Amino acid sequence: MNLNPKSLIPNLLTLANLLCGCAGIVLVFSGQSENAAVLIWIAAVFDFLDGAAARLLKVSSVIGKELDSLADMITFGVLPSMIMYHLISELTNSPILPWISFSIALFSALRLAKFNTDDRQSEQFIGLPTPANAFFISALPFMLNRNFKGLSYLLNAEALAAISIILSLLLVARLPLISLKFKNFTWKQNAFRYIFLAISAVMLLVWNVFAIPGVIIIYILLSLLSQVIRTKE
Repeated sequence: MNLNPKSLIPNLLTLANLLCGCAGIVLVFSGQSENAAVLIWIAAVFDFLDGAAARLLKVSSVIGKELDSLADMITFGVLPSMIMYHLISELTNSPILPWISFSIALFSALRLAKFNTDDRQSEQFIGLPTPANAFFISALPFMLNRNFKGLSYLLNAEALAAISIILSLLLVARLPLISLKFKNFTWKQNAFRYIFLAISAVMLLVWNVFAIPGVIIIYILLSLLSQVIRTKE
């Protein structure tokens, strides 16, 4: 088998994503949920770069696609579950409630398997992407540890368990969601992408990490609005 040295570059970036996920799990075990959340963001950069590198170098492969899914399963599936498990465990003495968090890992696996076998998701997503789901969860340790004003209702185990279930269902829901991949930069074909990016930038500048759950909610709502408008055209 002839190995193209260029193909190593995107695969190494994917493995860097996976390493972030593994390191994040270790940090959760040591009680460092915020640092583990930061590794989700770093991993997302590697996740973006591996695909960009593969397209730029024209070395996309089946192995690269499968490796990407395996890395995403750990970083954007297992690690968010571990973070949520840790947060719920700190807020309850129930031996059962924290285990609900692992629905995130289970449904992430199902989401990734569906994505790899669904040709309809080349230009849009069907169901919440695992990185977006992981981003939502990554903000929770900061909110809980800093008792973020206005979100005190999150400071209970039942609410976190409910969030785990809702996010898990969104992963596999038949919701058409916007892909942020630009094929061109025209306003007509990318209006909702530009609107989302502009709103997200403002929210993140104003509220920093605490804006992330709101950004994900805006992403879902804009995607639904885009779909409604498209069906009426």
